[in-house]
Amino acid sequence: MTTLMVQGTTSDAGKSTLVTALCRWVTRQGVNVVPFKPQNMALNSAVTADGGEIGRAQAVQAQAAYLEPHTDMNPVLLKPNSDTGAQVIIHGRAVTTMNAVAYHDYKAIAMQAVLASHARLSAAYPVVMVEGAGSPAEINLRAGDIANMGFAEAVDCPVLLIADINRGGVFAHLVGTLELLSPSEQARVKGFIINRFRGDIALLQPGLDWLEQRTGKPVIGVLPYVLDLHLEAEDGIDQRQTDKADQVLKVVVPVLPRISNHTDFDPLRLHPQVDLQFVGPGQAIPPADLIILPGSKSVRDDLAYLRANGWEIAISRHLRYGGKVLGICGGLQMLGEQVHDPLGLEGVPGSSAGLGLLAFETRLEEHKQLRNVRGRLALENAEVGGYEIHAGVTTGPALENAAVLLDDGRCDGAQSVDGQIFGTYLHGLFESPAACSALLRWAGLQAVQDVDYHGLRERDIERLADLVETHLDTGLLRELCGI
Repeated sequence: MTTLMVQGTTSDAGKSTLVTALCRWVTRQGVNVVPFKPQNMALNSAVTADGGEIGRAQAVQAQAAYLEPHTDMNPVLLKPNSDTGAQVIIHGRAVTTMNAVAYHDYKAIAMQAVLASHARLSAAYPVVMVEGAGSPAEINLRAGDIANMGFAEAVDCPVLLIADINRGGVFAHLVGTLELLSPSEQARVKGFIINRFRGDIALLQPGLDWLEQRTGKPVIGVLPYVLDLHLEAEDGIDQRQTDKADQVLKVVVPVLPRISNHTDFDPLRLHPQVDLQFVGPGQAIPPADLIILPGSKSVRDDLAYLRANGWEIAISRHLRYGGKVLGICGGLQMLGEQVHDPLGLEGVPGSSAGLGLLAFETRLEEHKQLRNVRGRLALENAEVGGYEIHAGVTTGPALENAAVLLDDGRCDGAQSVDGQIFGTYLHGLFESPAACSALLRWAGLQAVQDVDYHGLRERDIERLADLVETHLDTGLLRELCGI
């Protein structure tokens, strides 16, 4: 059994992407590998085969390893619901909500969950490919660390350090990070990987030579900047789009302060007939064919945000002129008449008026509903697959006109009688080609092109593995992976 860990000098240095690439590359060597992230802080999550919740990036890494997602792949998931607090999910289940100070004291307990999951994976797979979180050199977070060097020291594994040259200061990032580690931590760093390089590698070579001489660590390789690589982001919203056709459907999505699972919109962002715009605070709300209200980790607070930023008036005007509105999960709850949070699961206990567009109300309850589901849209009877992650229980007469008929016999969501409003709890519904096309036709697009989103993701995973083979020292990687 071998464990290899990827840590980064900064957030978004490329850790998730590199672990995805290495998982697929290791499988090409004929060796079984499993992804692992001890602690993840993200509002993008996925439902696992064992009915729990993990970070979305680990679900993509599981695909790269030809595995079904499992809660052991991300034993600790933190989902922020305020600037200072987060829901704590252990082994796929929400156990509590606490502020940052309280969580600092809780990390010793969380570490036991991390080590238990790692032990199970190590017993089942010859290679465990681990992703760190943020940077290992955050001095204020070093005590009791479970996400980076604290974990690496506990399981005694080697570490690769990746840095993003596109940000600038890559040599300072690498040398500075190394300098801030303890001697034992420095010793387990086996090499550097530089990410997102553009230009002539010959111009970079003097810097690489200096770095190796200065640190005594090898540069394992330099990965190029890939403009058209589209994998699901762990947290930040990716607004890149593919080239668009002449006639497109205009879709707008408000960027809520606690937006969750914005990866729902990746298939639309990549669709050649969709112009998707994320609209942030203070930005004008542009005319559109379709407004989508996304998931939210704090529905009542995000409802207040929508009202403060003019969205309630804009949605009313949009519907008056024949536009369509779609709500997903928290967005579905916003479409109703009331949202009740008597236990204070997402903030201060209380109730808030919804947008009043559909006749139902939602009550947040202690236990989340976590399901992978399949069914058919009421629109065109189109096949759809997706996943539910919500604490809300929604009731009311509008649900009699369901949006989705699930294979397990349940009905999901609601549609308005006039056909302008569609709401569902299903995340990932645009990943099903038939459902995506049906929804785009409903929103007003004619002659819709089917796009295989899973095929696009698989293509990009293969390309990542090719980059590992071409640009990294695969001999050293085989040695570190025990191959």
